[in-house]
Amino acid sequence: MRRSLVTAAVLLALAGSLGAAPADAPPLPARLADTGGGSQLITAEAPDTSSTTGTVTWWERRGGRWAEAGSAPARFGANGLAEGATREQGTNTTPTGLYDLPYAFGIEDAPAGTTYPYREVTEDSWWCQDNDSRAYNRWVEPRPADCRAAKAEHLASYGTQYAHALVIGFNYDRPVRNRGAGIFLHVNGRGATAGCVSVPADAMAEILAWADAERAPHIAVGTSSGPAAITRY
Repeated sequence: MRRSLVTAAVLLALAGSLGAAPADAPPLPARLADTGGGSQLITAEAPDTSSTTGTVTWWERRGGRWAEAGSAPARFGANGLAEGATREQGTNTTPTGLYDLPYAFGIEDAPAGTTYPYREVTEDSWWCQDNDSRAYNRWVEPRPADCRAAKAEHLASYGTQYAHALVIGFNYDRPVRNRGAGIFLHVNGRGATAGCVSVPADAMAEILAWADAERAPHIAVGTSSGPAAITRY
């Protein structure tokens, strides 16, 4: 009987130590393959590729270490997440990978404290998603003739989602046709996104006031584990 009690006590102690291990693990950015080289980072992590919800966390380097600056619940594409390098346009999936954040924009004024490059949306502002246009995956103002309205987003029409947003540099520098266009970090709408990452309005405002272009922030999008694990990027 006594031996059984001792054995049980040892097992409980081991279980406790195993359960405590994650708390001692390095912060998520320290476990990523790459963070973009800057001292600010946003992570958008989903449980798996079929998930439409997860967590966005923003981090910064303090004293040579990554520290969490804020966190919020996140929403992803209606069809989950897909590998960014092979994603197809129109699939309603959020592309995984590590991306820069070229600039911010919004229908409303920039939140107080914002220093990030910020572009104001007007009635003439469009995001071209027309694969046949020279302006594919670009902000256009006004919309050029070769970018069909049916294949573009009229930014001013999304008063809630695009109140404030950050452009995610997916397929941006050298756009690949049919890969996807108009992927942003923006304010929540009614549900899952068409491929963007979204957060509550107060979190989006906080992120914009926090982001510092001189600190070269990037965003890493991925899952907790598996082939699309965020730690791969």
